[in-house]
Amino acid sequence: MSQSQIITGLATREGTAQDNADAARVYRMSTGTVGAAVIDGIGHGPRTSATAPLLAETAARVAAHRGALAGILSAGLLVADEGHDGEEANAVAVVVIVDALGTRAAWVGDCDVLGWDGRRLRRYSTPQVMGEWVRQYGPPVEIAAHYDGWVRVSLHSATVATTCEVDIPDPVVILTSDGVHDQVTADVMEDLAREHHHDPQAFADALVAAAQADAEGYRDDATAIVIKIKKEQ
Repeated sequence: MSQSQIITGLATREGTAQDNADAARVYRMSTGTVGAAVIDGIGHGPRTSATAPLLAETAARVAAHRGALAGILSAGLLVADEGHDGEEANAVAVVVIVDALGTRAAWVGDCDVLGWDGRRLRRYSTPQVMGEWVRQYGPPVEIAAHYDGWVRVSLHSATVATTCEVDIPDPVVILTSDGVHDQVTADVMEDLAREHHHDPQAFADALVAAAQADAEGYRDDATAIVIKIKKEQ
């Protein structure tokens, strides 16, 4: 796949709590293969914000060479040990590879991957949070929602068995941190896809700008990567 057939856009915006713990990277090989990663650091602070870009760079580059699963696991190795002081950074992530074979995504935690086929926006990922597990047993919605902030799998604990993977057939692929998909409604995201899917950078910018603060005034870090794959004529 030639480089001109894959167009990407990336945007990130710091939230209301200290520094930006999100990071995102897109890496393009000489062959045209693209690896991309969105990292959402768990918690805030200088160590998390400093480590997140390293995790994103590692995940994107390894994904381009060895696939999305390898990108997740390689980034995970960087934070697999708690460190000498027990305070090593941790994060959740979503990673994709786009090449001649198609698009493959992998994720841990509650980062999302979505696809736009020209008519509808589809969510391909299922958050690895305790709330999703609780919902399987049919409790009231508000009880399940109470556990959505409890991440079950992170980069620190990522393995082949705990990393989710999916193939995405759509020509536009969207990666987001939860500061986007938790604070932008599905209807608004679909409207933005309909308006901006031809321009990945404008789409990424619009997604991040649309994130709104909650009732308490809190707004999370918001990050998005948009990838548009042009089909050969």
